[in-house]
This record gives sequence, structure tokens and C-alpha cells, in this order.
Amino acid sequence: MHGVVMVMKMHSFAFYNGYLSWLWKRRRRLVARVEELEKRDMAMGVVGTSSFLKLGKTTTTTIAIRRRQGDGIGEGGGDTLEEINVLKNEIESLTEELKGKATSSSRAYPNNLTVWNHYEYIVFPTVVYELEYPRSNKINVYYALEKLVACFGIIFVMIMISQAFIYPVVMETVEMKARDMPLAERFRQFPWMLLDLIFPFMMEYLLVWYLIWETILNFLAEITYFADRSFYDAWWNCVSWDQFARDWNRPVHNFLLRHVYHSSISAFKVNRHTATLITFGLSACVHELVMWCIFKKLRGYLLFLQMCQLPLVRLSRTRWLKNRATLGNIIFWLGIFTGPSVLCSLYLIL
Repeated sequence: MHGVVMVMKMHSFAFYNGYLSWLWKRRRRLVARVEELEKRDMAMGVVGTSSFLKLGKTTTTTIAIRRRQGDGIGEGGGDTLEEINVLKNEIESLTEELKGKATSSSRAYPNNLTVWNHYEYIVFPTVVYELEYPRSNKINVYYALEKLVACFGIIFVMIMISQAFIYPVVMETVEMKARDMPLAERFRQFPWMLLDLIFPFMMEYLLVWYLIWETILNFLAEITYFADRSFYDAWWNCVSWDQFARDWNRPVHNFLLRHVYHSSISAFKVNRHTATLITFGLSACVHELVMWCIFKKLRGYLLFLQMCQLPLVRLSRTRWLKNRATLGNIIFWLGIFTGPSVLCSLYLIL
């Protein structure tokens, strides 16, 4: 998982800076074009740079009226002045976009391309690169220690739950496979195994979320002066699976939104529905990769069930479930309770 996070960070860093590089080159070409037009006008005696500056915010309509009234702008001069005005407006827009979220020009592109900026971003608890992030003024040592102690405490509780409730069931499945028990007979044990695992896996599922998004990320944010603590939203109040996908893991959601969803629309010229399918598909493949690393087997159960969220999202928008928050939240929690145990039971038995 750490390797996947590093890949996401590197992609975001390279993609965003590559985009800014394209904008910077375009801005440089526009500046050269404006200088060329101004020099040509000065040579022709039409309108120079000083005249253009005196015009200030003269609009295209005003220039056209002045040309009709014969105000001294020669033939073609008005068109040139209009072009210069348009180009300068675009240059200003590009300058603002190159600045991004940076509060000073020293952090704007290309001044951000330093070794310190790169490795500073690496340790930040985010996978979406920005030129500048909100920063806190000091480290709250007591808060950082609280999260650090909670991190190790949660890991200890997870180990105890695994040893007491999950490990015996896992060893039972290993023994069944060692005795070459037929698959049909193993499936007859599936309901009992599911009942044994449903509550332990639910506890582990919630504890893993608390471990990562509440303790580890907040600890990293505190020691790196990272002030944007929007790591999750109130996902326990979700009434649909698309809301859960947004609120459960905000950093990854922001990454998928920028680098998969919007990139699919802009690069592949697909519609919103196809971009959503691509986004969910990539996320499901990465989650299946994690299960492959854990269980040492590639089955696709998690991938299939995660893609089933798409029809469930459509179902939540029908007239039977729309505007029924309580019913939607009940269905959501039924999925949370049964999903992890069903998945892990399938990976253990097959």
C-alpha cells in the first residue's frame, strides 16, 4: 500500500508540473508575440507600447468606435491593438494559473521545482500535488503524542482481535485444504464461517480506518505543519455508495477526481458516465491488488463487488430510495457489516 501511495504521489507531481510546464511555454510564446506586435506598431508609427498602456482597460468596442471616428489609429492599427489586448488578457490568466494556490511568486511555477519542495510534498499526508498547502504555525506536541500512542494502541487491539477470533477460523480453512476437502463440502461450512467472522472483521475494518485516517495521517500532518486535515467526512451518515466513496477517503477521492475522472474526460474525450466507470474500475483493480498481496491469490471478488457499487448508486437515485435517508443509511450499514466478512471468507475458502 505504501508503494501504491508513492506511485500516486509521483504521478500527481509529474502530471501537474507537466501541465504547468505547457502553460509556462505557452505564456512565453504569447509574451514574445506581444513584444513583436508592439515593435511592429512602433516601427509603423501606429500605436506603441506607451500608447497601449495609456489606453488601460479600453475595450474592443471602444477601439472599433474610435477607428470609425478617425481618431488617428491607422489602417490595421485597431486590429493589432485588439490582438495585443486579447493576448495580454490571456497572459494574465496564464500567470494566475501558474501561480495556482501559491501565496507568493517564489512558490509559483517554475520556482517550485526544487529538491526541497519535492521531498516536502513526499512526507505530506496527501496524494494530490499543489504548489502550496495550508500550514500551521507550530506543532502541538501533546496532540502528536496522543495520535502516536493511539496508533500503537489500535495496532495492539487489532492483533488481539485477530488472534482471538480470526486466526482460529483461518487455521480451520488451512486444515480443510490440507485434508483435500472437496469444494462443495467447504462451501457448506461457508455460512458458519461467515457468522464467526462478521463481527471480528467489522471491528478490524473500522479499526483500520481509524488507524490510517485518524491517527497516522493526523500525526504526519501535525509534525509537518500540514493544516489541511480534511482526510474524511461523516461517512457513517452515508445514504448511498457514491457518497461513501467521497467521504471515506478524501485524499484518494481527490486524486481520482483530478487524475482519473477529469483526465479521462479531457484526454480520452469520454462522457461523465464512462469516466465514472473508468474511475471505479481503476480503484477496484488497485484494491484487488492489495487483496492479492494479502491472500497470495488472485480471485477478483473485491473487484466484482466494488464494481457492483455502480448499479447500487443508480438504485439509490430511483424514486424508491431517493429522499429516503434513513432507509439508505440502513442499506449502507448492512453492506458495511456483511461486505468485509463475505469477501475474506471467499478468499479463505476458495
